[in-house]
Amino acid sequence: MINLPFCFCLLQEPSNKRVRSLGRVTSLANLISPVKNGAVRRFGQTIQASFRGDGKSPGVPQKPCSKPAAPTPPKRRNSTLWSEMLDIHQKGTFSTKEIKRQEAIFELFRGEQDLIEDLQLARKAYHDPMLKLSIMSEEELTHIFGNLDAYIPLHEDLLAQLSKATGPDGTVGQIGQIFISWLPRLNAYKDYCSNQLAAKALLDQKKQDPRVQDFLQRCLESPFSRKLDLWSFLDIPRSRLVKYPLLLKEILKHTPAEHPDAASLQKAITVIQGVLSDINMKKGESECQYYIDKLEYLDDRQRDARIEQCKSLLCHGELRSKSGTKLHVFLFTDLLILTRPVTRNERQCFQVYRQPIAVQDLLLEDLQDGDVRMGGSFRGAFSNADKAKNIFRVRSQDLSQAQSHTLQVNDVFHKQQWLNCLRSAISVHRPLSEPSTPSPPTELVHQILFTIKFIFKHLFRPFFGG
Repeated sequence: MINLPFCFCLLQEPSNKRVRSLGRVTSLANLISPVKNGAVRRFGQTIQASFRGDGKSPGVPQKPCSKPAAPTPPKRRNSTLWSEMLDIHQKGTFSTKEIKRQEAIFELFRGEQDLIEDLQLARKAYHDPMLKLSIMSEEELTHIFGNLDAYIPLHEDLLAQLSKATGPDGTVGQIGQIFISWLPRLNAYKDYCSNQLAAKALLDQKKQDPRVQDFLQRCLESPFSRKLDLWSFLDIPRSRLVKYPLLLKEILKHTPAEHPDAASLQKAITVIQGVLSDINMKKGESECQYYIDKLEYLDDRQRDARIEQCKSLLCHGELRSKSGTKLHVFLFTDLLILTRPVTRNERQCFQVYRQPIAVQDLLLEDLQDGDVRMGGSFRGAFSNADKAKNIFRVRSQDLSQAQSHTLQVNDVFHKQQWLNCLRSAISVHRPLSEPSTPSPPTELVHQILFTIKFIFKHLFRPFFGG
């Protein structure tokens, strides 16, 4: 398994599935109503009618309600399209392109309503009951939930501006300038996104508490959750952030080039891309420091001064050594660190395995399936043990370290990801003309050194009592 840096994680597009509307939760009793166990499924996010307010929605002609509200809220949310709100006469007054443009704007508006609803739900259905029932401490809840309430006015302001831009016929004219002014305010999410890794780790740790697990399970089985677990709600802001450039591009796609909003929309897309880049950078630095703080050293000589200076974690994940040992490998910008996952007082740590290898000295060798036999014993080299697949070798060209590690990945896809990350990191420190794979003379020297070391360790050391 390989975990890519935050820029890959943040920019992944969430599901675009549309689901139907859910009524408002009105009491704690509704929040924790026990039901039979059910499978966990994930649905898309849309709006709850109770948070729409009395104002007009952009792009939708106002219609009086002909039916009273149902006594029992539906399990899913309304996914009506903008065009489905029009009567036959109104549809005939708009071109196909304009209808698609208004539907794209309407989708953006509804998404903002959904986000506000879910932020409020996270507070009302999870945070407040757990605090009131002393299931978690206030400090723990603050660490997990962050300051979600502070972001609600931010999105309510955008809704107000979009509603103001809506014409009498339910269409929205220009929104580009609104977003150019509003999007930089999303930098407020830097701290929230940077804390997600630590928040998720604490939440997973607290789930070991039976009271926490029971509460979260009851919530999951209750209608208001839409079968989404707590972390799904806490991750909604991140998934919403990455949709903004896609939504704006969709609106621009259906905006004629001569439309007065076209240039502003293009500029807004540039603005949000810059905002996401800044959030990614801050998130990457936070993730990097998070794992540095979890490193555990067996020897002070393993404490390379460059570790504390690292600001970016390029990739990390579980691999196996040639002997079958499970390792967690971290590739920072300047160092490759092999560790063993350990648990100390219910806290996960990573025990540094051997000396960190400087990326500038790193040599990478792509091994073919069957080139190496796994097992690690001297006798195993002459046995019929299964030959390894999805393997590569890293070593230091610094002969004073004499380090070489044959590593195995779960599948060919993750192997290629590791190779790409390693080659990219090496290319920053060494000219492109310099090969990352060791030259034959250097490789021969390493083989001789390791052979001598192996023979001394397994054959001669017993005679000297070492």
